[in-house]
Amino acid sequence: MNPLLQLLTRHSTPAKALIDPAPDDEQLKQILKIAMSAPDHGRIQPYRFITIRDGARYELSEVFGKAVSKRDPNASDAYVKKQKDKPLRSPLIVVVVACLTESEKIPQIEQMLSAGAAAHNILLASNAMGFGSIWLTGDNAYDTTVFEALGLAANEKIIGFINLGTEKIKIPRQQEAEPDDKMFEWKSPANDRLK
Repeated sequence: MNPLLQLLTRHSTPAKALIDPAPDDEQLKQILKIAMSAPDHGRIQPYRFITIRDGARYELSEVFGKAVSKRDPNASDAYVKKQKDKPLRSPLIVVVVACLTESEKIPQIEQMLSAGAAAHNILLASNAMGFGSIWLTGDNAYDTTVFEALGLAANEKIIGFINLGTEKIKIPRQQEAEPDDKMFEWKSPANDRLK
């Protein structure tokens, strides 16, 4: 398939529609190598990846349950269960973590954007290999209980939980967005005067 057309086929697959097989170790290594080709001012690689599969998903499930109970002691049992089920919906999760450093030349926003671009590359690479994926955040992506359990340092932030697997059903493509002229050209008063 034409690589440009392949980019148009990328879509988010609901996590509950992702089943085994997930990318194996070799495929995952290739996906993460592609992730690391993201734009990166200063070549500092301001991100890292935590992979969660098999029994570790159940451990993360318990972490999510603990986190929601700490955030909201009055949370309903149904809501706690919903949070605990999140890591169990797909066979593989890649947690993309931004590793922010103080730098006069590279603002932290650029480091965050680089980590986000790496996350997006995971989606593109997994799609190119025939896997489904979705980038999720939610309250657990911003929770210190989750940070501690995953071993995040004070300068690290979760960019997202990328769920990966094989689509159990073919997800219909959404209508493609069409760019319009307003998205491309900046018109300033100076431009009008130059005509």
